[in-house]
Amino acid sequence: MTQIISIANQKGGVGKTTTSINLSAALAKIGEKVLLVDCDSQANATTGMGIDKPSLKYSLYQGLIGEAGTDDIIYPTMLPKLMMIPADIDLIGFEIEMVSAKDREKKLKELLEQVKADFDYIIIDCPPALSLLTLNAFTASNAVLIPLQSEFYALEGLGQLLDTIKRVKSSFNPGLKIKGILLTMYDKRTNLAQHVVKDAKKYFKDMVFKTKIPRNVKLGEAPSYGLPVILYDKLSQGSKSYIAFARELLKR
Repeated sequence: MTQIISIANQKGGVGKTTTSINLSAALAKIGEKVLLVDCDSQANATTGMGIDKPSLKYSLYQGLIGEAGTDDIIYPTMLPKLMMIPADIDLIGFEIEMVSAKDREKKLKELLEQVKADFDYIIIDCPPALSLLTLNAFTASNAVLIPLQSEFYALEGLGQLLDTIKRVKSSFNPGLKIKGILLTMYDKRTNLAQHVVKDAKKYFKDMVFKTKIPRNVKLGEAPSYGLPVILYDKLSQGSKSYIAFARELLKR
């Protein structure tokens, strides 16, 4: 059965898009059929996968408002088992245009229903805000994966996200679960990182994945080349960590 996973945290700069791109690529490398959906109007996942935004005829926006079919908005990537629905700045219009639309929180779910049988995993990169797009992503998903940076203030604001997930669960998607918490930007040499790990495990117990994503130069460089890290430098620590994380996710 297809797993649809939203990668979300309303804080920016926590490794959300990095995780969306590299988890999708790692799952595809392992042999899973994956669709990556860029649900953020900043469209960083689209750029990070090497897709030229100005040349796009159709993107997620046209799919959501019914101007384009799924065949028009799904694009191939450099990995045979990984496809993508890209985004661009037009996606900002979705929030405004859908203000009074009926079932506006179900638009993404309705779109993905048409193609989900073709994939093992659908990974949704959410915007760094608890917006209508995030609500659409949560309504369409089986689970939410939360990247948490191993830095000061990491747990701040997490309660608000968990509260939103709880509300979506009770109002729109009773089956929604939290897949787990992934620690990112981890530097084992610092006391701060150790404290964040300890706090996360204290509050969230087994929900915290064993794999941690380290601070890694190659992970930071890869998007500027339009490549997932496993294609940019497969021997880097970042690449190995996301492959390990993909394997752990498959077991869970």
